Amino acid sequence: MLKGKTVVLGVTGSIAAYKMANVASMLIKKHCDVHVIMTQNATHFINPITFETLTNHKCLVDTFDRNFQFHVAHVSLAQQADCMLIAPASANVIGKIANGIADDMLTTTIMACDAPKLISPAMNTHMFENPIVQDNLKKLQSYGYEIIEPAAGRLACGDTGSGKLPSEEVLVDYIERTIARPKDLAGKKLLVTAGPTQEKIDPVRYVTNHSTGKMGYAIAKAAMLRGAEVTLVSGKTNLTPPPFVNVVPVVSAQDMFEAVRDHFEEQDIVIKSAAVADYRPANVSDEKIKKKDGDMSIAMERTTDILQYLAGHRRENQFICGFSMETQNMLENSRKKLDKKKLDMIVANNLKVKGAGFGTDTNVVTFITKEEEKTLEIMTKQEVADNLLDFILSKM
Repeated sequence: MLKGKTVVLGVTGSIAAYKMANVASMLIKKHCDVHVIMTQNATHFINPITFETLTNHKCLVDTFDRNFQFHVAHVSLAQQADCMLIAPASANVIGKIANGIADDMLTTTIMACDAPKLISPAMNTHMFENPIVQDNLKKLQSYGYEIIEPAAGRLACGDTGSGKLPSEEVLVDYIERTIARPKDLAGKKLLVTAGPTQEKIDPVRYVTNHSTGKMGYAIAKAAMLRGAEVTLVSGKTNLTPPPFVNVVPVVSAQDMFEAVRDHFEEQDIVIKSAAVADYRPANVSDEKIKKKDGDMSIAMERTTDILQYLAGHRRENQFICGFSMETQNMLENSRKKLDKKKLDMIVANNLKVKGAGFGTDTNVVTFITKEEEKTLEIMTKQEVADNLLDFILSKM
């Protein structure tokens, strides 16, 4: 996802500096080119050799280091960067950058950098809450720097409160969101449903399906990386929700309908990928359920049709996409759904096709509109998600 991207990591003097070795390693595993610049104080907490071993690049500390491959080091590295992250960022370095002081390799490089810049403060709680530090952070924000809020908890000094460096995963998430994809969905609001619904039969049992939510989660992540404001309405899954996404958890089909209805009006794009249970147990007494318990012949009634509701209540310029999972006559059945539910497009797949369906990391789909059919070869669900968003953008 980060192949071909260059990230410059700035490390300052904080006990949390040790975490940055793992950040560098995680970025390398994502095929990113990583360079590290350290302040002199940072070298007291972690050795530059650690970063040199991980990145296969010289770790820079001295502004006037002559043993370096670039002509003017701080300028050359700044021009290469697709993104620059300072983490942990000490109060001292934050103050210097905010006030235009460039007296070491790290501060001179960030001053020369035109790429997106991320600052992740890490310090004692009272230092972080100091009005001077807060003013400096606001000043950096006004200059276009993105400030990553510190985590809260027990600090190395023994205090408890805000000031912890976020986890390595969070820092990498911020970098990915910043540079992984072009922001062609910036300014768009997108809602996607994902996962199974559960229809309660009694206190023990429920009706559901085999959906894992992987396709919907992949769409939500892809849209977020491309700059959309994403709402993910999700049934119960074992998946970790994508970062920077508004997740609305639901259980039943009625819960999902109500969540979609409540968020629908403000959306530019709605994608229903969830496998909703079409039927739920009818309102029957506990006594009748017990009588029918042996053969499970419990009366069922239809759930609310989410897509049909959306088509009847859509506003102008909204794009609505559904999914159709079939076992036979895939194209014919999917086209009937497209017409009946008045959708802009439908994504069809066949459970009997190898690599498609529930629980897999791949999918084989066909995009269908009134005028067009486009079949994709087998690919990962993340790749399908990007192709789907490309197709939707081409139709809007």
